[in-house]
Amino acid sequence: MKVTVLTAVYNAEKYLRSCLDSLVSQTLSDVQFICIDDASTDHSLSILQEYAAKDPRFLILHLPENQGQAIARNEGLKHATGEYIAMLDSDDWFSPDSLEKAVQSIESTPDADCAVFRLLLHYEDKGTTEEYPIKTHKRQLTGFEAFHLSLDWSLHGLYLVRTSIHQKYPFDTSCRLYSDDNTTRIHYLHSRKVVLSDATYHYRQHPASMTSACSILRFQYMDANLSMKHQLEEEALQGNLGEQKEEIMRLYENHRWLNIVGCYWYYYNHKKAFSPSEQQQIEAKFASMLTTVEKPLIRPSLKYKFGYYPFRSYSTFAAVENLYFKLRNLLKNKEE
Repeated sequence: MKVTVLTAVYNAEKYLRSCLDSLVSQTLSDVQFICIDDASTDHSLSILQEYAAKDPRFLILHLPENQGQAIARNEGLKHATGEYIAMLDSDDWFSPDSLEKAVQSIESTPDADCAVFRLLLHYEDKGTTEEYPIKTHKRQLTGFEAFHLSLDWSLHGLYLVRTSIHQKYPFDTSCRLYSDDNTTRIHYLHSRKVVLSDATYHYRQHPASMTSACSILRFQYMDANLSMKHQLEEEALQGNLGEQKEEIMRLYENHRWLNIVGCYWYYYNHKKAFSPSEQQQIEAKFASMLTTVEKPLIRPSLKYKFGYYPFRSYSTFAAVENLYFKLRNLLKNKEE
């Protein structure tokens, strides 16, 4: 088997058929489609079973209770027989030749372990399509380069990867949201080469998605980042990060600190949307996260910039951030 595609499904009946049709129509025939129903309450499971009855390449798994995409995908990963693995969300779709082109990109490049898809973003509310702007002129990257670019998503996280890498590093299940970012970065980091392919992934953009909604779950982003830090520390202890170990840890800690400040910016602007109990939970999370920041790793140009000093005390951090963001808003309003 050449490729296994993992699709986690939860109440996706509105778009599921277009997703599955794009799998059936792939020009690469030596494929396995593993669809994991994550305890859907709509007709998703029956739709999956309908396709499986017509096409033996489909393997349908059903989870008795909803556990989230990462756990669902890991269940599918256990059954993967393909040489390579790709992920397709249940509301997205592939172009007919996507898998064939992705495999060609890997197999025509010595030492390549990962092929990044060309990503088209489809905005339902605007009725427009845009290509995701990958911010590199290179078509071949080292694993470290891909990891570095993925920190600010100059390189997105939709790709085909060798099954041996994916099964060694399954999906991070530490959070319901955001932890799949960690899996992408670990896969890139452990790839000898990452190539950019012309294989197209069509990504449906929803304005009311969980990651864009005003929810306390948004602050899981900090938990996911901390989980990634722990994974990198474990990899370093095992000697898996090589000579770039210190640079990797420094880069990620700076990235994580920027995200903590960014999360507080979100909290500052949306505090009134949260109940008093939720505010206590959020502020306790910030207090906990501040104790995990390794101040010596934060670069001086960031650390000594107003609003970015990594105070360990939450009250001091919050007071400085509130002042910083108040001034930012005042300056913005003045310019407008």
